Amino acid sequence: MSVHVQNARMTTTRIRQKADNNEPITMLTSYDFTLARLVDEAGTDIILVGDSASNVVCGNAYTLPITLDEMIFLTKGVVRAAEHALVVADMPFGSYQVSEEEAVKNAIRMVKESGCDAVKIEGGEEVLPAIRHIIAAGIPVVGHLGLTPQSVNQFGGYGLRAKEKAEADKLLRDALLLAQAGCFAVTLEKIPATLAAQVTKDLAPYHCATIGIGAGNQTSGQVLVLHDMLGLNQGFQPKFLRHFAELGEQVKSAVQGYISAVNDRTFPNEKESY
Repeated sequence: MSVHVQNARMTTTRIRQKADNNEPITMLTSYDFTLARLVDEAGTDIILVGDSASNVVCGNAYTLPITLDEMIFLTKGVVRAAEHALVVADMPFGSYQVSEEEAVKNAIRMVKESGCDAVKIEGGEEVLPAIRHIIAAGIPVVGHLGLTPQSVNQFGGYGLRAKEKAEADKLLRDALLLAQAGCFAVTLEKIPATLAAQVTKDLAPYHCATIGIGAGNQTSGQVLVLHDMLGLNQGFQPKFLRHFAELGEQVKSAVQGYISAVNDRTFPNEKESY
C-alpha cells in the first residue's frame, strides 16, 4: 500500500533544527498572495512580510511610514498563499517602542488578524523588555541587528554597521541577549562577514539561527527582498544583492508588446474573441 506523505509546514522548531544541523535556511520577502504562492511552491523555508513593503509596495523612501494596519492587510494575503513556508511579519516602526504592553498588544493583533507564525523586531537591548513580553505571550520572535532600517534617521544612512570595535561588541552582546530571551532567529543586516560568523557561533548553544543580508555566507541562512533579486527594483544595486532574474526588463517588454498589439488591433484576434 502506498502512503502519501505531505510536505509538512515549516515551524520555528524546524528552523532551530536546521541551524543546529548546519542546513542552510532560505528566506525571501513577499507582500501579496500571487508572488507568495510562487515563492512558497518553490520551497523557501521562511517568507518575510517585511516593512520593506513601505518602499516596494507603497513607494516610500523609508520603511518608517507603513502602519500596523497596512502590515496586517499585506500579511493576510501571504498567509493564505503559504502552505509550506513559515510566515514572519515585521512589526512596523512605532508598534513596539512605546511600552511593553503596547508591544504585546500590537504583536497579538498581528498574529490574530493576519495569521502569521512569528514577528520580527529591530533592535537589541533597547527593545529587549518588549521582546521578552511578546515571547512570554506565546509569540515567536525574530530579532534584527546591524543595519536596522527603522533607525535610518539615527544612523544617518544605510551604510555598513559594526565596523568599529565598540559597535561590534555591542552587537555581539545584543545578539546574545536576544537568543537568551528566546528569539529563534536573528537577522544580521549589512555587517562584516567575520562578525556575522562570530555571532552565528555564539548563538549556536541557544539553538538560535542567524539570517544574513549583506553579512557573508557563514550565517545559518540568507534573506533577500524578492523584488530586488528578481530584478524588478532596477534602481537598487547594493554590493550584497545578486539578481537571479531580470524580470524588470521582461515586464517592460511584455507591456510594450501589449500596447503595440492593442494599437495595431491585433489583440484580441479572432481566436481570442467570443
